[in-house]
Amino acid sequence: MSASPAAVNRGRAAASARFAADMARPNKPFLLRASPGVMAAVEKLAAVELRSVNAQVEILLREALQRRGVNASGDPPSTDDA
Repeated sequence: MSASPAAVNRGRAAASARFAADMARPNKPFLLRASPGVMAAVEKLAAVELRSVNAQVEILLREALQRRGVNASGDPPSTDDA
């Protein structure tokens, strides 16, 4: 079952906010080898969302990690008891 478009947009907005907050931290250089088809899809998505390819790759990685329950911000996980 897929998420609604509104839920996807909220998730992307949250990921974008976290990404912007993390931009103040130094980035680790990383060489990525990907198939031409994957890179073309990332480039197209980056253009549609008005991001650089580098920023788009980081957003996609953060979204994938979040779906797996991995905290990628480097901050300790929140402990909301509510």
